[in-house]
Amino acid sequence: MERAYFIGIVPPEDYLKRIQHFQQKWNEHTGVEPHVTLKAQGGLTGDREWIEKVKEVCSKSTPFQLTLEGPAYFGDIVLYLQVRSHELIQLHHQLVRAVSPSNEMIKQYFEGEDFVPHLTLAKETYGGGISKGVSRSDLKEMEKKVKGELTPYPTFDVTFIRIYELNVDERKYEPLLDVPLGEVMESGG
Repeated sequence: MERAYFIGIVPPEDYLKRIQHFQQKWNEHTGVEPHVTLKAQGGLTGDREWIEKVKEVCSKSTPFQLTLEGPAYFGDIVLYLQVRSHELIQLHHQLVRAVSPSNEMIKQYFEGEDFVPHLTLAKETYGGGISKGVSRSDLKEMEKKVKGELTPYPTFDVTFIRIYELNVDERKYEPLLDVPLGEVMESGG
């Protein structure tokens, strides 16, 4: 299996832990920490040359706010929290342009005009993937419990993005690099 990467935004630590605790009631091995997907795998190649392009886009982007909202589904097999942030969508488009995946990859990973910001809570079990997934009835049960266990949904400041790399041996995505938004100001004076 070749190297795989994606880019996400991590919720604040306290909310991250709440989501992990919630997920682990149904699935011990999610394969990645909770995150808002910002840029999927398309164009993020093993040579890592794209990282400099990502850093450049981020250096020209200012921190912004993101709001998590209630649950929704992709089809009926992926349960996620909705995300509201105009700036996140703009940053997604800038990263897609900078990395320049093929049109086929943009379509395959639902990027560009098909991009829906989201924080995945669980996926239905199906072959192959990194996470083992849950049953469809578990998804319905999770959806019923989201409001009671994950509200209030937070609004938080996004000051960096996180690049994840697939650890093939452990079958999970691990943080590779955090990239700050905005020019890094040197302190001094």
